[in-house]
Parts: sequence; structure tokens; C-alpha cells
Amino acid sequence: MPHAKLTIDIPEQTWIGDISAAHPELVFQVVTSIPGDGTGIGLVRLVATDPLPIITDIQARDDVESLELLWKHDDEALLQIQTENPLPLLPVWRAGVPLKTPFDIQNGQATWEVTTSTSRLSNLRTQLDDLGISFSIEHVREIDASEADRLLTDRQQEVLLAAVEAGYYRAPREATLGDVADALGVANATCSDVLHRAEGHIVHWFVDEHVDV
Repeated sequence: MPHAKLTIDIPEQTWIGDISAAHPELVFQVVTSIPGDGTGIGLVRLVATDPLPIITDIQARDDVESLELLWKHDDEALLQIQTENPLPLLPVWRAGVPLKTPFDIQNGQATWEVTTSTSRLSNLRTQLDDLGISFSIEHVREIDASEADRLLTDRQQEVLLAAVEAGYYRAPREATLGDVADALGVANATCSDVLHRAEGHIVHWFVDEHVDV
């Protein structure tokens, strides 16, 4: 099972590619993203000396359907953005490849890390080529089942183990999400987000390795 790191050239006809290339000092961190009905919805952290003018520029884009400012503090802002042109993420969605998040976009380029099957990695390359998205492969290395824990960050492992120990995954369930969050001293939403990502990585790894789809 290969683990690959790629550098992606974000197309400038997209809002994030255009604004990122025009302001190379900006850092966009894509926290999470999901496909919608002909759209893409993303949670994006923006780091800029003054985020407000950048937010105004994003709102003015024709391909941005909606923008919600979730919070702002000094040089950082967290935005929920829905775009009708999710071109940069179409390749991973179409290839069915789990993309490690968060990932950064700066100066028109994104750094992606993926762990998937050889066939899906090959399909990702095909999708990138078909959509005309330039990319370079930084490295590809093989990992085996004994290294599956590398799919999770230390934080994801911590939260997942706390949920298991609390009985969150037992049937019937012996602990609620709130119980797990309280044990870790974090908000329910934070606990849910970390668990969701960990579960997603594990499920995709299992399907790619053990299910013929």
C-alpha cells in the first residue's frame, strides 16, 4: 500500500488558486471538504496580515456561492465556503482517494499526502492529467498493515483510544460522545471532528486493502 506526497498546482480559474497566486504570502489551510450537489463545501483557515480584505475578495468571486465567517482573531480567520467550481478537489473525489487533512495552499500550490491502494493512486494521477492539473510527486513509499497506525496522527489515536476505552464503540453503547469529550477535556464538536477523521482513514484503508470494489 503506497503513501504518496504530491505538490499540486491549483488552477488559477478557481477562486483559491487565483487569490493564492495573487497573494503568495497568504496561507490557506483546508481543514476539511465535502462534495455537494454540483458544488464543493470546505472549511478553510486563512492566515493573513489582515484577513478582512481577502475575505471581501473571496465573497466577490463569481464561483463562490456562499461564505460564512465562523471566527476571526488577529491574523487568522476560519471560513466555511461553498463553491460551484471545486476543481482542485475533483481528482481525489473521483478517484476515491482519502486525502490527509488539513493541508496547506500557498502561492498557488497545495501539498497533498495520500495513503491508498496502488490502483487508486494510479487513478488519481489519471484524474489529475484528465483535468489538466499540473502536479509533481515528491515521494512514494510502501507501508504494510503493521504500519497502519501511521494513518492516524497522535491526536487522532489518543481520541480514538479514549473512545474505545470509554465503551463508545460497544453495542449497546456504554458512553456518549459527550462522555468521551469530557474525559479528554475538549468540546463535543472537536471530539466528533477528530473521531470522524480517524474513522474515515481507518475505513478507507480497510476497504482499499481488504475489499474488492
